[in-house]
Amino acid sequence: MIRALVFDFDGLILETETPAYQSWAEIFHEHGRQLPMDLWHGYVGSDTGFDPAGHLAALVGEGFDRDATQTRRDARKNELIAALDVMAGVRDYIADAERLGFRLGVASSSSRGWVLGHLERLGIGAHWGAVRTREDVARTKPAPDLYLATVKALGVAPRESVAFEDSTNGITAAKAAGLWCVAVPNALTAGMDLSQADVRVASLAETPLERLLAVLSAV
Repeated sequence: MIRALVFDFDGLILETETPAYQSWAEIFHEHGRQLPMDLWHGYVGSDTGFDPAGHLAALVGEGFDRDATQTRRDARKNELIAALDVMAGVRDYIADAERLGFRLGVASSSSRGWVLGHLERLGIGAHWGAVRTREDVARTKPAPDLYLATVKALGVAPRESVAFEDSTNGITAAKAAGLWCVAVPNALTAGMDLSQADVRVASLAETPLERLLAVLSAV
């Protein structure tokens, strides 16, 4: 029996993935370079692996100011994200989950300040029984640690929980932890291999929670 829903944050609650890529791609373009999507896909959903600043520094060579570039990129990313609202369907899922008596959690490889700050800005900060971020675990996604920590804090078993993810790293983490997993890709992650998920939906807005639960029960 499902008792809890656990959401990824970046690209799932708030579509930060496209601004994160775009802000780096703009800087790569300024230097006459392209940011390879295959390298970026390996980075999505985790905080380890591909290092965009290091990659560009190696391409540009002498004279590249890594710290200044990182600062300028982060400011541009934040500018783009500040204009965004919660992704379609998320508010409905929160309301329906609470009506049905489900517990709600967030499991994110991002920092606690980043996640909590945006949840408050979006007006949905009070709905979560547990929020676990990279400060709470030894390993971020694709390791299962974040999901295991979140369901433990919610007081439910992994198999009683459904994870909502947009990336390969996130899905790998959720399945390794023993949760059901629903892939909800965004524009940037739609081309990833999301086949490990139990179910894939185009968006939460197109698939109401109770319909999704019926689909999962038949898997």
